[in-house]
Amino acid sequence: MSDKSAVIKRLLFLGLLLLFVFFIPSSFFGQHEEEVHLMTGKEHQEVEEEEFKAGEMIIEHITDAYEWHLITVGDHHYSIYLPVILYDEGEWHVFMSSKFHHGHDTYMGYFISKNDMNSGKIVKLDGNGNEIRPTLDISFTKNVLAILMVMILMIVVFISIAKSYEKRKDHAPKGLQSFMEPLILFIRDDVAKASIGEKRYERYVPFLLTIFFFILFNNLLGIVPFFPGGANITGNIGVTGVLAVFVFIITTVSGNKNYWTHIINAPGVPWWLKLPIPLMPIVEIMGLFTKPFVLMVRLFANISAGHIIILGFISLIFIFGKMSLGLGYGVSVVSVGFSIFMNFLELLVAFIQAYVFTLLSALYFGMATEEAHH
Repeated sequence: MSDKSAVIKRLLFLGLLLLFVFFIPSSFFGQHEEEVHLMTGKEHQEVEEEEFKAGEMIIEHITDAYEWHLITVGDHHYSIYLPVILYDEGEWHVFMSSKFHHGHDTYMGYFISKNDMNSGKIVKLDGNGNEIRPTLDISFTKNVLAILMVMILMIVVFISIAKSYEKRKDHAPKGLQSFMEPLILFIRDDVAKASIGEKRYERYVPFLLTIFFFILFNNLLGIVPFFPGGANITGNIGVTGVLAVFVFIITTVSGNKNYWTHIINAPGVPWWLKLPIPLMPIVEIMGLFTKPFVLMVRLFANISAGHIIILGFISLIFIFGKMSLGLGYGVSVVSVGFSIFMNFLELLVAFIQAYVFTLLSALYFGMATEEAHH
């Protein structure tokens, strides 16, 4: 057995072990949920009579959570409970999110807030009854678990492709290799080489390939409505912000003398735009930060918008169904049709947004490393 084959098997084993650990608590979900509904049986009828709130449903589906909801059967909600890790008042608190009973209960003084300011976050009450966040919250969340799964998936996929190349030298690509090779060559030749230059592109290819496939895999899994899909990773501004920060750091560190000269003292610009008030240098320096900011917001907004539109169409079924059963059935035909159309459009957007983020990153790297023309 080769070393790479052994690595792949270990990674697969590690991935399965992680998922198994997270699934262990799910065997107790039915019991927990039954206890909750036994205690709140009268309230359950009131909840059913409440008006359907589309906004709350949409926000719940696109935001992060401390558990991964799988399915609801009758009164039972089946979820993957995740570890809660808090540091507060000099003490560590580690427990499973099942203690919150889907956000209905308080545990050790902590609970999941429903207020706008801290909605969905773990908080506790101070002496005046105000919600305060713990000093440090490094809990596993739905998005964290999804990112770990995508990381394992990417490692397994690309190690297996590398192994295929070793085995099938001078042969046509086959299977997964034949699907991935055009994408890899496209990013290398049409994005990295074309944007950065033939002499400098190679050092940036690993990063560009990583962010392209990381964004693409997360976009595609976000469209899948059931586990392990459904997590809104690239629709989380924290995730897109970290990707943008990496691009900013690499661009800034890679910048050569020519790049910084054009920012501080751009040639060909009239002197009165530089002195006595350095208008152009200020604009250029602001551009250093607005470029990655736009990267962050574009990816976040496009992916979130797609999910919100689909969930909005689904919500119309329940809104009109509350008015009239026949009206609900009639609207459902239109809503389901538009939702299917939007899902196909989201499939296209998944590739486009991964490409746009990677292309703009490559262009920024190209501008930072471009040599002066004499």
